[in-house]
This record gives sequence, structure tokens and C-alpha cells, in this order.
Amino acid sequence: MSADTPTLEKPAVVKRPFWRSIVAVSWSFIGIRKNSEFQEDLAHITPLHVLGVGLVGGLLFVIGLIVVVNLVVAK
Repeated sequence: MSADTPTLEKPAVVKRPFWRSIVAVSWSFIGIRKNSEFQEDLAHITPLHVLGVGLVGGLLFVIGLIVVVNLVVAK
């Protein structure tokens, strides 16, 4: 190969960990988050992950409330 021929290198694969989506949605349920961490999350997580985690988190919250109400009413 000559010196002026560019080499083809594969770009680094950016991982979008699902755990980071869970943490971001959990912080949003509580309502507190640093702006710098929020901006970093925007760069690393996908909207599909946020949507899925949000729906599951909301469902678990509602189920938890139903269980607590049933425990209180049963006594």
C-alpha cells in the first residue's frame, strides 16, 4: 500500500446500555436530575428504550399502588 492511500477502519460502535435508560427514567419519575447528566443521557440512550422503560415503570407503579390499597383495605 502506498502512504497516501487511506486505510479503512471500522468506526467504534457506540453502546447504548439499557441500564442507563432505566436510571434516566427512574430519575425522571423522582423529578430530580443534573442538567449535565441529562445532556449526557440524551447523547447515549435511544427514545425506544426510554419509552419501553417508562411504560414498564409506570405499570409497576400502578400495580404497586393496587397492592398497597388492597393490603390497607383488607385490614
